[in-house]
Amino acid sequence: MPQMMPLNWFMLFSFFSILLILFNAMNFYSFYNKMSSLSTLKKMTKSLIWKW
Repeated sequence: MPQMMPLNWFMLFSFFSILLILFNAMNFYSFYNKMSSLSTLKKMTKSLIWKW
């Protein structure tokens, strides 16, 4: 549709760009990464220390 005004093309581009950014942000933050807490991490590192 080359008859459309350039402003309409820019509005379509901005709409799909915002849609892409929102989709990626929602996809990135939707997964809850169950990382171990700091105390359990410290316990793991203490158990790895060799005692001669």
